[in-house]
Amino acid sequence: MAVKRKGNTGLGVKGRRVIAYTVLIIVSFFCLFWFYVLFINATRSHSELTKGYTAIPSTHAFENLYNILHGVLPIGQGMLNSLIVATGSAVLTTYFSTMTAYAIHAYEFKAKKFMFAFILMIMMIPTQVTALGFIKLVDQLHLENTFIPLIVPAIAAPVTFFYMKQYMESTLPLSLIEAARIDGAGEFRTFNTIVLPLMKPAIAVQAIFSFVGSWNNYFTPALILHDDNKKTLPILIAQLRGADFLKFDMGQVYMMIAFSIFPVIVVYLLLSKHIVQGVAMGSVKG
Repeated sequence: MAVKRKGNTGLGVKGRRVIAYTVLIIVSFFCLFWFYVLFINATRSHSELTKGYTAIPSTHAFENLYNILHGVLPIGQGMLNSLIVATGSAVLTTYFSTMTAYAIHAYEFKAKKFMFAFILMIMMIPTQVTALGFIKLVDQLHLENTFIPLIVPAIAAPVTFFYMKQYMESTLPLSLIEAARIDGAGEFRTFNTIVLPLMKPAIAVQAIFSFVGSWNNYFTPALILHDDNKKTLPILIAQLRGADFLKFDMGQVYMMIAFSIFPVIVVYLLLSKHIVQGVAMGSVKG
């Protein structure tokens, strides 16, 4: 009886690799193309932008940069304000979310499952729903026009907590914590000297996400900050875009947007080496 051999219909390793690289190149192109358009438009004047798109850079980059830095709006102060708010939010979010995840992961108590479920339920509440009550609370505490309401609430970050909890389950064995306790280490020392170094990839990933989210946040700062010297860059960009017809300059708008994303790119480059490792390990439940 003849045995029919099954032909190899697969593409093989080389074929799959070619397809994978082709898809990655296409996706990368579409992701980076809009940044290219942004930086090209930032080098053009308002009159050139009204004539349509071109892929060739113009010669008005320094002129646009000079105009936004020496214009009516305090762009330099806005950059500093955004850095303060975004950095403070990223630090508080990552540190206290990691601490909360550590408490849920390492301790056994009666309300453990309820607390975990309760924190996850908070994830489903949109910011806009609680905005009115939050503004009333800020007003009662006399914290309007300050950075405190924009930084301190970052301590409670359910999404970051959930990510840290999942990451701990795959990378932080309870036996390591027990060994530290047996050696006489206190809880804060165990957390700061053992847990945090192990969580460095996840902390880097969430620090980037928290920084970018706070940096791009327009809704809450627009409700709290009123003085131009206190406003963050997203608010100033909106004001520049909302200028009247005689003062509106699209070249300055593009330059200001490009100017505002530069710190985000720097933060990403500094922490990007941890992204792949952190995302891969945090998505695997041990």
